[in-house]
Amino acid sequence: MDKVLEIIGSIPLFNGLSEQQLGEIRGIARDRFYDKGKEIFAEGDEGGGFYIVASGQVKVFKLSPEGKEHILHIYGPGHSFGEVPVFSGERFPASAETLLKSHLLFFPRTDFVALLSGNPSLCMNLLADLSLRLRQFTIQIENLTLKEVPGRLASYLLTLSDEEGQGNSLSLNISKGQLAGLLGTIPETLSRIFLKMNNAGLIEVKGKEITILDRNGLQALAETGKFGG
Repeated sequence: MDKVLEIIGSIPLFNGLSEQQLGEIRGIARDRFYDKGKEIFAEGDEGGGFYIVASGQVKVFKLSPEGKEHILHIYGPGHSFGEVPVFSGERFPASAETLLKSHLLFFPRTDFVALLSGNPSLCMNLLADLSLRLRQFTIQIENLTLKEVPGRLASYLLTLSDEEGQGNSLSLNISKGQLAGLLGTIPETLSRIFLKMNNAGLIEVKGKEITILDRNGLQALAETGKFGG
């Protein structure tokens, strides 16, 4: 199985499909290559298909009427994006841009829907994937509206740790400026909170590498937004 097929097979949307089925999905995918900082789609564009990141990094964001950018998601290899507006028949509700030189797989809506019609497993995966996206959006809204910045950062680090599956070690694959945008704050505030977490013995920070020293304490911070003691 080639690398692109492995990436396609690794995402939840295509979990459990046979190699033949993955090959059919690969057959409708269109390879698109972007340099760093290139627009993929803009808010309001027609949702004619969705994307998978084969290599590189993509941010999905919205702009306020004043032109302030708020990052909604940052996706790396193996992540899909743009599914919801495609299958709701609506336009993209946000914009997407590459953060790094990227290779994306584009799946046209009409071709993908044709595959769905003869593949019950894929239909069930799609329902599960969209349900997961709804849950993720609900958590993100909760974090941004109900939690203070320390709680948001603690939640993010715990989630990233779980996703990477490396125990208490994790790597920040985005800049602190991008992370600040994702958490709805500014880099200076984020740096102060990182330092406070480090001094409180919750984490150890070495460049982009972070070790969680006190998971229970970090969980408590995620829930309360307040440092203990």
